[in-house]
Amino acid sequence: METGPDSLFLTLLLLLHSSHSVSERFEVLGPSDSIVAVAGEDIILPCYLKPNISAEDMTVDWLKLDFLDGRVFRYQNHRIIRDDQIPSYRRRTSLFEEELWRGNTSLKLTRVQGTDEGHYKCFIKAKRWYDDFTIQVLIKAVGSKPVVSIEGHREGGMCLLCESEGWHPEPELIHRDFKGFYRVKQHVIVQETDTNRFTCRVQQSRINEKMETEIHLPSELFDYATPLRMAFTVLCCLGAIIGIGLSLAVYWICNKKGNGEII
Repeated sequence: METGPDSLFLTLLLLLHSSHSVSERFEVLGPSDSIVAVAGEDIILPCYLKPNISAEDMTVDWLKLDFLDGRVFRYQNHRIIRDDQIPSYRRRTSLFEEELWRGNTSLKLTRVQGTDEGHYKCFIKAKRWYDDFTIQVLIKAVGSKPVVSIEGHREGGMCLLCESEGWHPEPELIHRDFKGFYRVKQHVIVQETDTNRFTCRVQQSRINEKMETEIHLPSELFDYATPLRMAFTVLCCLGAIIGIGLSLAVYWICNKKGNGEII
């Protein structure tokens, strides 16, 4: 077997290539539990390389799996690429660029909103190796104190409207705004009670939060709550007017006859 300079050089190249390939391999790691974020606050989506090698020469992609081609953030060739970023994430995402040298590829997301909830993939690619990690983000938001307004008489009772907005996750959904928060809007018809106190309560059991408002209705509001009662009152008034009119007409006719006038 020949062991000349050419074969020795070839062996040395293979060893160098093998060493370079092994040194470039890494794992992408992150938290095992979901990240729960409060709407309006800033959060960090942890992601890092093991071993803690530099990611400065790598491509760092943050993707939202709930979107088709949903790129949240990209770092490539030592600069941030914003061309195909999801519009709602513009000016709200950043890396800790000063820590890329030690493998920290975590993403900072500011002013979180309801639509940020979902699964995110941290995808890291080197020249000959890549790996990724997926994180779930949950958003919670406690809505406003319910507002109760009186809609008027309806179906034999008093109609109340209860409204509360800014909730996440979804309570009893009626409307969702462009930031992904939910608004509860419900009508209820109430009857007169001993206290006439009624409570509007909005509750989200997943985040163990609730808001409520109590309203007191004066008894006078229920006096004309029944449409039939109103109609009966109107008919009674009309009947009384007609009766008085007929009585006056009969009295006038009789009076004329008594005076000998011929009609």
